[in-house]
Amino acid sequence: MRIDSHQHFWKYHPVKDAWISDEMKVIQRDFLPADLLPLLEAKYIDGCVSVQADQSEEETHFLLQLAKENEFVKGVVGWIDLRAENLEARLEYFSQYKKLKGFRHIVQAEPDEDFLLQEDFCMGISKLAKYNFTYDLLILPKHLPYATALVKRFPQQSFVIDHLAKPDFKQIDFAVWKKEIRVIAACPNVMCKVSGLVTEADWNNWRATDFIYCLDVITDAFGVNRLMFGSDWPVSLLAASYEELCDIVEDYFSKFSNEEQDKLWGGNAIEFYHL
Repeated sequence: MRIDSHQHFWKYHPVKDAWISDEMKVIQRDFLPADLLPLLEAKYIDGCVSVQADQSEEETHFLLQLAKENEFVKGVVGWIDLRAENLEARLEYFSQYKKLKGFRHIVQAEPDEDFLLQEDFCMGISKLAKYNFTYDLLILPKHLPYATALVKRFPQQSFVIDHLAKPDFKQIDFAVWKKEIRVIAACPNVMCKVSGLVTEADWNNWRATDFIYCLDVITDAFGVNRLMFGSDWPVSLLAASYEELCDIVEDYFSKFSNEEQDKLWGGNAIEFYHL
């Protein structure tokens, strides 16, 4: 089974979705399962994991409802306030939803670089494993040392890094990113999504070869057994069609064995998210 491990749905609202600026007009509209399904089918992808884009429990319920109505939405990564005093009760409540696989916080937007290590947040992370919830790390290269400290603190918790931790494809400045991504990859409880490539590149002037160096680094650091494909659709539409971004990943991993490719394109995501 082939899985897109990272995509988003939303009903566009200019206030709630203020992060979608005017230079991103192409995604200033609704994106729902009916928009994604034909794209998946065209690339022989059987299902997806839908990831939160808004930080509210309403977002989590919205995605769960879409997953209930659409069988191909195999899992949801929602949002919950990991710093809330009633977190245990909320986790208990959400544990009833079998398609809810984990949670994410938009750490890249937090003003404090050490947000991941703040005690109230760590207290929340400490409660996830009890309910078999995963955690998606949405971070920038500057956050990697804090992320490494976090995943070492909670070795029983399953983590996955979104978008390779966003190396700077525009400036082609990978030195710090490479050093830190190799450090965190040494932690066995961490996986990495091959996602967000074109989103972090020059939207109008990228080439497939722009991504080879970073793909080499993460493949060497994590191994194919801890990588999973994700599209970051529809954000990816800022720079490429769904087919184009799939082709980048397909071309790069075509030199690997069929077994390794099967893991990248679905097996690893199925295992990680218990799909």
